[in-house]
Amino acid sequence: MERSSQDPAEEAGRNARNLAEEIIAGRRLKEGEPAVQCLLTSKVDALCQAADRIRAAFSGDHVDLCTIINGKSGRCSEDCKYCAQSIHSKTGCETYAFLDEETILHAAMFNERAGVSRFSIVTSGRTLEGESFEKAVRSFERLNRECRIELCASMGLLSEVQFRRLRAVGVKRCHNNIESSRNFFPHICTTHSFDQKLNAIRAAQRAGMSVCSGGIIGMGESWQDRIDMAFTLASLGIRSIPLNVLIPVPGTPFQDRTPLSEEEVLRTVALFRFINPEADIRLAGGRKTLRDNGRLAFSSGASAAITGDMLTTTGSSVARDRAMLTEIGRDVTPEWMRNAASAT
Repeated sequence: MERSSQDPAEEAGRNARNLAEEIIAGRRLKEGEPAVQCLLTSKVDALCQAADRIRAAFSGDHVDLCTIINGKSGRCSEDCKYCAQSIHSKTGCETYAFLDEETILHAAMFNERAGVSRFSIVTSGRTLEGESFEKAVRSFERLNRECRIELCASMGLLSEVQFRRLRAVGVKRCHNNIESSRNFFPHICTTHSFDQKLNAIRAAQRAGMSVCSGGIIGMGESWQDRIDMAFTLASLGIRSIPLNVLIPVPGTPFQDRTPLSEEEVLRTVALFRFINPEADIRLAGGRKTLRDNGRLAFSSGASAAITGDMLTTTGSSVARDRAMLTEIGRDVTPEWMRNAASAT
């Protein structure tokens, strides 16, 4: 019998290109369908090129840049195994209470002048309550009054009432990562559940906020876990999906995890674009482990990024990111700046 000379990876690549065109035309992938497997078996270059066709169709050349400030650091009661801020880890992480308004305002205005789209206050802990939450409300109220940059909050498992209060003072988006799949989540954290994450996300949505939610790769999860996470985010209607690459922090339970290859990261970015074609796939923590600050990822389906330093690790400067993105033909003009220009 004559053998086919067809390379299975090349055939999968052709299938990925065809699938990309179908997605652009309106098809949406479903959990368990055979087409998903071509995302894992095609050559990574072909897959990333196909994913970038989808990115161009739905996000165009605009890249959404956001920055974060660590508004309250350390002493977190939760046992997330990747996190330097957990009391269950021994990392020597800096600890402080909620920052003063002037420090937060200075950081927001600095990033606004640098041409960043969004600014988020991120706080450690299961949730934010009491006087710390009141300080957050007052800080956002002032930022909304004195800045044009879009405001986001990442403050854990807040209630719908709390989300409504934040929305009333100008916070348009909340961030709450689901971290991984439902199946893998208990291997990451035992002090709160996957369902509590989902409940908080739905509470924010009911309060009128858009939600930024994604996860971390490189924690020991399987490809199926990544696929399941991508489909969970699709089912929630998430339109901003941050993908973090684990940076193993000494003193945490995940300190000895093996770093991912760049190819595996790029395949993951592409996979998330196929399953969530209309979302911003946002490069987040760990981007500095990729060559040229993740330049190739922006041609593999990514359409957004966190710029500047992360919570407990360093990132890439805003100026460096803007220069790199401009060089590859991306538009980094913030929406608030476009709106201001059109209003004059």
